[in-house]
Amino acid sequence: MRRWLVGHLPSIIVFVGVLALWQFASTSLGIREYILPSPAVVARALTSGEIPWAAHAWTTALEIVGAFLLAGAAGVVLGVAIAWSPLLADALVPFLVFVNTLPKVAVAPLFLLWLGYGIFPNMLIGALIGFFPVVINTAVGLTQVDPEMLDLGRVFNAPKWKVFAKIRIPNAYPYILSALKITATAAVVGAIVGEFVASQRGLGYVIITTQGSMNTPVAFAALVWISVVGLAVYGAVVLAARWIAPWAEISD
Repeated sequence: MRRWLVGHLPSIIVFVGVLALWQFASTSLGIREYILPSPAVVARALTSGEIPWAAHAWTTALEIVGAFLLAGAAGVVLGVAIAWSPLLADALVPFLVFVNTLPKVAVAPLFLLWLGYGIFPNMLIGALIGFFPVVINTAVGLTQVDPEMLDLGRVFNAPKWKVFAKIRIPNAYPYILSALKITATAAVVGAIVGEFVASQRGLGYVIITTQGSMNTPVAFAALVWISVVGLAVYGAVVLAARWIAPWAEISD
């Protein structure tokens, strides 16, 4: 803990300084609460019984984790397919680029029209936003291998699948894990976009419903909960990276 505090001391100082400046500005400048609530007011909203925070946070957490897992699995499978066969790469890459360029906010209503309301459509929206970096990084990690390692496999007459399993896939671990960090944050965005479009629960739903009543402290509190869930998923990826690929220099 002491080492972590020393290593992150500059970030902690900046964070505390921003909160202090925010509190001072909101109280001394007379900014109205519905425009910019102070951190103290947001903290009270976080612990208020007015909103069932646990239920909403649980729904959003399920959507984020589901989107992350779907994006990670689909991205790795497609990346392996691209690296395995040049023919598949020529067929898949243009289509994946096309899908990635689609405006996800415009696609979200279609998902809800096809699949209805619920957690699963929001998972798919999050996965659609976050899968592309995993595809690209997986393909790059599988192809950018030291030629000497591949020559070693040829010397031992290793079949293609064994070269993939023993050489290419371990080489791709740092690339995949780095992409999963991006996907962890993209899954948060996707889940909240889905809740904005149409939802009856979740932290994004809380933000939308507070707009009509101008209950800005509750909206800020929902943002805090969203950040907590996103940081938890991101932290899980960092821990997994240290366990799966401890040799790689993957910053947290």
